[in-house]
Order: sequence, then structure tokens, then C-alpha cells
Amino acid sequence: MAEWGRARGRSETWPPGIAGAGRPGGLPWWRGRADRAREAADEIGRWLVAEVAPGRLGHWLPVAFGVGIAVYFAAEREPLWWAALALTLALSAATIAVRARPLAFPVVLAFCAAAAGFTTATIRTFEIAHPVLRHPAFGVDIAGWVEAREERARSDRITVRVGSIEGRRLDEAPERVRLSVRKKTMPPVGAYVTLKARLSPPLTPLRPGGYDFSRDLFFQRIGASGFVLGEIRIAEPPAAPGFWLRYAAFIEGIRDRVDERIRAVLPGDAGSIASALLTGKRDAISTPVNDAMYVSSLAHVLSISG
Repeated sequence: MAEWGRARGRSETWPPGIAGAGRPGGLPWWRGRADRAREAADEIGRWLVAEVAPGRLGHWLPVAFGVGIAVYFAAEREPLWWAALALTLALSAATIAVRARPLAFPVVLAFCAAAAGFTTATIRTFEIAHPVLRHPAFGVDIAGWVEAREERARSDRITVRVGSIEGRRLDEAPERVRLSVRKKTMPPVGAYVTLKARLSPPLTPLRPGGYDFSRDLFFQRIGASGFVLGEIRIAEPPAAPGFWLRYAAFIEGIRDRVDERIRAVLPGDAGSIASALLTGKRDAISTPVNDAMYVSSLAHVLSISG
């Protein structure tokens, strides 16, 4: 064997031990890497087993449930509720079957939670399915009960549960309509009213991926929106209002009295903000203060209050 490090041009070989330097027994480089990869895989496996131990992954179940709801809203067509329910029951049985396996159990449980979210959204949509206006309708005569009212800056808004409706271009009569009215002309909650209105289908997203107003109205069981034409007349109802309507009128009366009391004690924007935080009535807040709260990112405090 030629000496290591002799003159150039002479045939040389690696000295003994160089090929296996740093590896016991002089193992080739590829066998050393395979051993280290195997050790790393074993260590990662031990970490995973520790992470899926009882009580460690429970907080991910709501996330998986929400993913199932998101998948429902991303579907191209309405799924069959019974098929979604069957899938959830099958995954529930699979979860019970693999409950003794530390790695398979959390994976199957996550899929089961996602399926439960998907099924919940599907059944909820099936449960509240109601007619939705497809084309604008003019001069529609509506009679019904006022279920809710909202005070806004320029106009007020009421939600009417339709008792009877007559008009042209009404493919299907909506069960509820949301109507804009002139300031200070809102009837009280629980009143039976007759009016003439212009109705439009629920507003679709203004841009791709934008807020879907029609979806929001659908889950409130509102099938059309529009504005009142002319006078709102309070009439004698053909039947007594139900329990829920009496309850809504009672709660609205409490909110009105609390609002009046707060504004009597705290005049100006201070009382308006206090009333908005307690009752949700935001119409008395002045425009400069309202704009300042939006600029300072505090408007959400008022949106979730009341």
C-alpha cells in the first residue's frame, strides 16, 4: 500500500479506518445513515404516541367539527341529509372499534368530528328550508306580525312574519320579509300590520369570496328584503300571536325602558354608548363618535353588545 501523503503523481490509497471513521466497526456510510434514520423514525413515533395520549388532543375536536361545516358550505350542491347522517354513524362505530389503538383512534375520531359538523349543517339547512323570492316584486300587499325591529342611522328596519301576501311575480310566498321604513315610523314588536312594499331577492355577494348576505338571511328564515311604500297600518290580528312573539315583545319592551332610563341619566354620546353596550340600540351615537370607533377598531365592541 502506498504511503499516505507522498509525492504527487504516485498512486495512493486511503489509509485503513478512513472509510469507517466515526462509525463502529467501520460501517459503510450508507449503513450509518440508515441507522440514524431508523433511530429518528423511532423517536418521532414515540413523540406521536405521547402527543395522542388521553387528554392531549381534545381541544382539536371543535376545530375538526368546524372543518366539517366549512366543507358543507364549500360543496357545489346540497348534500342528502340521510347520507351525511349515515356517514357520521359509520365513523362513530369505527371510532369505537379502534379506541384501543393509540394512533388510529385520534385520526378516526377527527374524521368523525368533521363528519358530525358536516351533518349538523346539512340537517340544519334541511330543517329551516323555506321559500326565497327569486325576482323583484313591486306593489306587494303584506299583512303579518312584527317580529323584530332595528334602529339605524338613516332608516329603521323591521322583520315581518308574513300572514298573507299578494302581488305579481311571487313564485313562492316568503315566510318572513325584512323591510326598511322611515325613521320614527316603526310599529312595536308583536303588532299585526298591513302595508305595501317593494320586495327584492336577498342580496348575493358583491364580489367573489365576499360576504354572502343571502346566506345570512336564509338562516334567519328571511326570504326577501325591501322597503315599505306608504303608510304602515296596525290592524286587528286574525289570531292570537304565539308564545315566541309574546316573548319577543316583552323583551323589546324591557330594552326600550332601559334605553330611555340610561339616556335620561346620561345625555349625549356617553349615554348613547352606554345604552348600546347594554341594549344593543346604537342609533343615538353621533356620526363623529361612530366614525372614530370604526377608525380605532372599537366598533366591534358595539356590534357584539346588547
